[in-house]
Amino acid sequence: MLLEALGSALLGLGLSAAAVRVLGGRLPSPRLVLVSGVLGALFGAYLTHFAMGPGHSTLPATFIGAVLVSAVVLSLLLRPNGRSGRPARRAPFSVPSGG
Repeated sequence: MLLEALGSALLGLGLSAAAVRVLGGRLPSPRLVLVSGVLGALFGAYLTHFAMGPGHSTLPATFIGAVLVSAVVLSLLLRPNGRSGRPARRAPFSVPSGG
């Protein structure tokens, strides 16, 4: 269990460090991102370990679950890229005048 927790924390730290490096302008402070990545990975490892049940040797599955939950938590921290995803608002429909 200790190996799962330590490995998951390191995977979350690596994933969040990569996110800060690549998407630094779209994320909040790096400290918040690093902590969120690690905590997300630890929660993902716990959730995966709980779902698989005790007594199973599920180290790869636990690590996969940790990385997936950490990625989801980090994706929730992303901000828009400066432009909104919605199209520009158009004027209401009007009938063109003949002429």
